[in-house]
Amino acid sequence: MYKPVPSLPICSAVSAQSDSSSSVVVAGYNVSAPAGSSVVLQCVSGRMVWTRDRLKDRQRVVHWDLYRARPDYAMERVADMFSAGDQRIYNSYNQGRVSLSQSAFKDGNFSLVIRDVTMNDRGLYSCNLHHHYCHLYETVRVQLNVTRSRRKEQRFWDGQKAVYVVLQGSTVVLPCVNRRSVWTDGSSEEEQQVVHWDRQAPGIRHDRADRLVDLYASGEQRSYGPLFLQRKMNISNQAFSQGDFSLAISDLQPTDQGLYSCHLHHHYCGLHERREFQLTVGPPQPQTTVPPKALPSEDKDTTKAESPRVINVILPDQRHHFLLPLGYVLTSFLLLAFIILIIILITRRRRTKGQSYGSIRSHSSSDEFEMDVTEEKACAQEARAFDYKNNLLKEKVQMNTLPKVIDLDKGNTHTQTHTKSASICLYHILILLTLHLLLFLAEMEKFWK
Repeated sequence: MYKPVPSLPICSAVSAQSDSSSSVVVAGYNVSAPAGSSVVLQCVSGRMVWTRDRLKDRQRVVHWDLYRARPDYAMERVADMFSAGDQRIYNSYNQGRVSLSQSAFKDGNFSLVIRDVTMNDRGLYSCNLHHHYCHLYETVRVQLNVTRSRRKEQRFWDGQKAVYVVLQGSTVVLPCVNRRSVWTDGSSEEEQQVVHWDRQAPGIRHDRADRLVDLYASGEQRSYGPLFLQRKMNISNQAFSQGDFSLAISDLQPTDQGLYSCHLHHHYCGLHERREFQLTVGPPQPQTTVPPKALPSEDKDTTKAESPRVINVILPDQRHHFLLPLGYVLTSFLLLAFIILIIILITRRRRTKGQSYGSIRSHSSSDEFEMDVTEEKACAQEARAFDYKNNLLKEKVQMNTLPKVIDLDKGNTHTQTHTKSASICLYHILILLTLHLLLFLAEMEKFWK
């Protein structure tokens, strides 16, 4: 819905149709809306609210008040009168000497007549005119001074109010005249209020404008023009009870632009106003395309709302979580120490096995040696008993009598070879673990940066 953009109102009377020649343009608006949309031309007037009271004599009233400067600027009601002609005089000492004209509401003369003026009558008088039905509130003020010298009698205007200086004991008429047509009665009040909308197409004179809607306070409504035009323009049925005579136009088209006028007439209250709206229809608004939605799969339960797939990643603050990288480093060192301990245990176990194997081998070699020596000794003793027949046999016996050389360090050499290999493997493992630890620390530094 587009609201009208107000512009400077025109405050001069513009002659239009014959029934609105006395209308006064009180406001002008420029309204723009895209084609195909709806727009509301707002025409609101609180003076046209239908608050009619069945007791007509209570709608129009005039009352006179007196403000005394002494002792404490007190206000005193002097007289009042309703449109039925009944008047009331307050205070007993004013009875018979203060009065209003019985034809006041016919000729518009509400002057107050005071006879036998006394010093007690001095003060500021105000004539208050109220028309509750037409929302009319006017006030006329007159200053009354009393003198004992005839030479001082005078009447003048002090710039704000009229001042009357009268002789004590004389009669004075304090003026209060209102000859506006609002004080005249209407034959049928339902026909006094009427609202109508006109449309002036571009290039058409104002006196040839098309009538759109007529709306009366009695509830009667008349629409003009083709049927499709009557259906797209609407006024609320509670217009006179709410004071809102706005015209709603739906499905705007370029042919709808022009100058619209809202005429408010209240013949009984003398109200003739007009509000103008210059409507411009622009290009239609582009419709936003809705992206296509994927059809749900058959095995998926469409009755359950799918929870949003959101992954929350929380990055810890380095200042408050410095123990986390320290824990990683300590874990790496413990793993390294555990591996080194396992390697040391394996190496010691193999070394112990090698030494036990070497001692068993040495014991068996010594027994063998002792057995050979014993056998040789027996053979030597037996050979000495015989006579050697040739030198070859003698040399053979001598060679057998020589002690056998046995290498006892052969087993130890094998054990040392295994120990050396284990040390080399341990060295390589330490290098690999060190490189792994350095790479781990580099990755941790990148992560925390």
